[in-house]
Amino acid sequence: MCTHLAIGNCIIQVWHHNSALQPCKCPLCRRQISLLVPTEASSRERHNPEVLEMLQKIEAYNRLFGGQSNGIFQKMQDLPFLIRRLFRDLTDPQRTLPFVIRARVYLAVIMSAIYVISPVDIIPESVTGVIGLLDDLIIVLICFLHVAALYRSVLLFRHGGS
Repeated sequence: MCTHLAIGNCIIQVWHHNSALQPCKCPLCRRQISLLVPTEASSRERHNPEVLEMLQKIEAYNRLFGGQSNGIFQKMQDLPFLIRRLFRDLTDPQRTLPFVIRARVYLAVIMSAIYVISPVDIIPESVTGVIGLLDDLIIVLICFLHVAALYRSVLLFRHGGS
């Protein structure tokens, strides 16, 4: 998933012009686009027939390519976009996240914070010094990757995935 802002119509046309059996690539960074996320403005304009048609094409694209598994490197590249968007959804009272997802996000963050703060570590800092912080860093990274995967599944469900 690339985080560049693009016109949905252009991406869909590129997809149809190339092979419709493969996800298209971002024209800016050349990464495969595995999930198209409409802007809030386009989601509010659902009553407009042209916008509705484009949103249906986006949903079709997401049904085909949104569930593809990505490697760890791809997931780490998607992390800033997903965490930023999740934070916006959590802080905006007009947006809703399912209670179960919201609870899992809070639980993961709280549990990783408790691990980082607690003196009990897999690699103790008192013995190994700076290297002891490595396990804390790994726990935080796993937490962020887990939370991003949860939110990606929400986006996929919202925008056409199953």
